[in-house]
Amino acid sequence: MLRRVAFIRVSQSVGISLADIRAALATLPEGRTPTKADWARLSGGWRTELETRIAQLQKLRDTLDDCIGCGCLSMRSCALANPGDVLEQYGDGPVRLMGRG
Repeated sequence: MLRRVAFIRVSQSVGISLADIRAALATLPEGRTPTKADWARLSGGWRTELETRIAQLQKLRDTLDDCIGCGCLSMRSCALANPGDVLEQYGDGPVRLMGRG
């Protein structure tokens, strides 16, 4: 039981929803202590999603290096707020903040 509680707390701390945690725990056997293989199977089900999240967070971290922190969201070169300058069609300035984008 303590392992399950620890699993829930750690999972929540990295942003996994309670619904996803509940679904994962439902794959564990009832009536006996889960084995290492049981836990490995459970974690394997999350591996792809976690790797995707890690890649997204690394991309965000690396992209923020170019951010000047102005918050205007109008930079033509901003890969976060305006990839490929798609907001150009709406005019100059903070088009999202002005509700034009």
